[in-house]
Parts: sequence; C-alpha cells; structure tokens
Amino acid sequence: MDLRKNLIAGEWLAGADAVENRSPSDVTDLVGLYARADAEQVDRAVMAARAALPAWAGASPQVRADLLDRVGLRLAERKEELGRVLAREEGKTLAEAIGEVGRAAQVFRFFAGEAIRVTGDAVASVRADVDVDVTREPVGVVGLITPWNFPIAIPAWKIAPALCYGNTVVCKPADLTPASAHLLAEILHEAGAPAGVFNLVMGTGAIVGNALVEHPEVDAISFTGSVPVGRALAVRAASGLKKVQLEMGGKNPMVVMEDADLDVAVAACLNGAFFSTGQRCTASSRLIVCDPIYDEFAERLAAAATSAKVGDALDPATAIGPVVSAKQLNSNLEYVALAASEGAEVIGGERLNEEREGYYQRPALFLNATNDMRTSREEIFGPCASLIRAHDFDEALALANDTEFGLSAGICTSSLAYARNFKRHAQAGMVMVNLPTAGVDYHVPFGGRKGSSYGSREQGRYAAEFYTTVKTAYSFAG
Repeated sequence: MDLRKNLIAGEWLAGADAVENRSPSDVTDLVGLYARADAEQVDRAVMAARAALPAWAGASPQVRADLLDRVGLRLAERKEELGRVLAREEGKTLAEAIGEVGRAAQVFRFFAGEAIRVTGDAVASVRADVDVDVTREPVGVVGLITPWNFPIAIPAWKIAPALCYGNTVVCKPADLTPASAHLLAEILHEAGAPAGVFNLVMGTGAIVGNALVEHPEVDAISFTGSVPVGRALAVRAASGLKKVQLEMGGKNPMVVMEDADLDVAVAACLNGAFFSTGQRCTASSRLIVCDPIYDEFAERLAAAATSAKVGDALDPATAIGPVVSAKQLNSNLEYVALAASEGAEVIGGERLNEEREGYYQRPALFLNATNDMRTSREEIFGPCASLIRAHDFDEALALANDTEFGLSAGICTSSLAYARNFKRHAQAGMVMVNLPTAGVDYHVPFGGRKGSSYGSREQGRYAAEFYTTVKTAYSFAG
C-alpha cells in the first residue's frame, strides 16, 4: 500500500516513521499507511509557512476567495467518496460521514465569500485634522491541532478562516484519523494553494503537537481536544506569547420539562446522546427530566436506544457505528461499570460481538443518576447518558449549570417562559430549544464557557477575532 506523506512547502515528504490506519468497524480493514513527522519536519513546515506569509497576506482577497471556493466545490463534488473514507477510519455512519464532508464544503465556500468582505472602520478622531482607520491584518503563522471525532469538518473550520484572512497554516490532524485530513490536504494542493501556505504534518501530539506549540515562529495555536491536553498546551503557548484558541470538553445538559412533547424530546435526546456514537463534545450526556414524566420518558428513550441498530459504519441500516478505538471502548466500559457501582440502574452499555472484529457498544442509559456521580460530572465521550430527576424548572436549571463545563445546553418544553428563561440563564455558549444539543450551523459562532472553551469563538464571522489582529492607524491631515 502506498505511503500517504506529509505536505511541506508544496512537496509530499515521507516522515520519520509511519502508522497503519485501521477501521474501527473491522480492524482487518486497512484504510492506509500514513507518515508521521518528527520535530525536524515540523520546523521545516513552520519555516515554509513563515516564508510564504508575506506573499499570501499581501495577495488580493479575490485570490484567496478563489482558492477557498475551488476547495469547497471539489469537496462537494467528492463528498460521497470522501465520506466513505471518513466512515471507514472514524466509525460514524456513512450518512453522517457524507454529511460531514458536505459541511466542510459549506465552510470553505462561506469563507470564500468572507475573504472579499474583510472590513474595517473609519473613525472620527477627537483631535482636529486627524483621521483614524481601524483595520484587520493576518495574525501570522497558525498551528492547527485537530481531533479525531470530526476529522474533516473541524480541520475545515480552522483551515478555511485561517487562509481567508491571509494567514499561513501548519496543520496536525489526530494521529488516530489522518486519512480525512490528508484527503483535504490533497484537495488544497490540487486547487492551487501556493507552496508553504498550507502544510500538513501528521503524527503524535507528544512529538508533532509539542513541536508546533513550542516553535518560536508560530504566532497562534488553535486546538480542539481534551481538557487536560488543552490546559497544558495553553501554559506552554503562553511562554511564547502565542495567541491561543481552545475547544475542549463538555458534559452537556438536556432538560426535559413536564410539558414537553415527548416525541420531540425522545428524538432530540436519542440524537444528542447517541448519534455519532456519542463521540461529540456537544453530546447530551446529562438528561435532566422533571419528576412527573421521568418514568415514561425513561421507558421510551430506553426502548429507542436499545433498539437502534449498532453496526458497521458502511451498512446503510446502521444507526450507531462503532466506538473509534479499543482504548476508547475500554474507557467507555469502565464508566458503565462505574455507573452501576455508584448506584445507577444501567440499561445497555455492553460490548457487542459483531461478525467483523470491531469496537461495538450498545448505547447506555444510567437511570436514577444524581448530578454528583462521577459519571454525571466527567466527560465519557461515548454512547452513555445519565438520566437525572428534577422537581421543577428552577432545580433543573441549577442542575444544568452545576458542571465545570459550559459548551452546549438544551431544553425541551412547550412553554415560552421556560424557553426564554433557560436561554438567558443557561451557563453555556450554545443553547438549544426543542433541538438536540449536538448539531450546529456553520455561519454562526461555535464555542462555550468555563472549562469547555478558551479564547475567541470559532466559525462564522466571529472567526476573524482569532485569525486576525487589529491595527489602529492615525493620520494628520493638517
């Protein structure tokens, strides 16, 4: 099998070693062999990005818009092909994977438009005969560190705005899922990205990620991943005075009020908690349900969750694909055992034996859970959800906010008063009403509060806050 190589200064280069990328649906399915960079190659990539920065930052906005538009069009044209690779390597269903590639295409085309809409301000000075202009300029060389759970969408929503605003990029995708990012790199290269403007360095966080964070010629780091890694990264980046953007964990609440439409609520919680195998930072992992409907809701959700087909990501009948890796599956199963030991009634959650050797797990519900259980406080990142009782709206809101995280929160209700109150007082960056906590639009801000996010928001026009720096210029006209 051909080696997929790193892209550095417009050339495809083998790494210090290589890693096999195998499907979690069937570990005998070898997706590909992917190069792993070392610190020396990271240095070469960063210096290539530094050398390419003046020309790219000074290029016409139309040049940048045209490149991003070409990338978006090619992603859209190839979404079924790329979606199949994504489903094989990550394990989400084929429909979800194709949808993710489609989202990546939309992101690139959105920022193609934004490239020619970079605006500033002409401000009246408080002094006579002085003009003031406020403009945005690229922040410089940007290092991007992306996760395995959305291996093409998240690289897209970091790469596209970075290039849109005139930055150059060094991207390190997750070592567990390099194929999707590599295909995106191929498309960028074929679409005409100038040498050094976009660089791909695959490999481990311990080697490639650390080298990128600590490189003195990197001006900014955008990271999506776990809380412990993000916090450690922020400390290291601060020593170099780098601009930092972190998207980390979630323990997202979904409140189900007694007046909720149960069909809507069950569908929203099934989607939010278990689709994408629960491997979303926006997943509904705490379901806070009012007493009068708790038992009926639990019965209906348990029936829906346990009957959902778990299977091969490429099987059209599959509703929930495999867990991404053996390590993640073992972690999930440990949390299932912990929930039982903490006193919750566990429904489902066991490992499933399929015809193929893969990492399959039945969705797990932890009934009669309390908010102080570890399984209700720690991010599991799998198809597991705690079902917590609340007596009324005030208690439900307090439980929803009683977490170190603050990414997404939702409520199912038919009451405008409850909905308005929850939208105002939920301590989260994103709030959903009668919708799953997972599932967002690409043209509006994405991000959270507390331990979930640090720095500027991602996506939409708010991405300019991270990928640009503001300059204020004064001119004397007297």
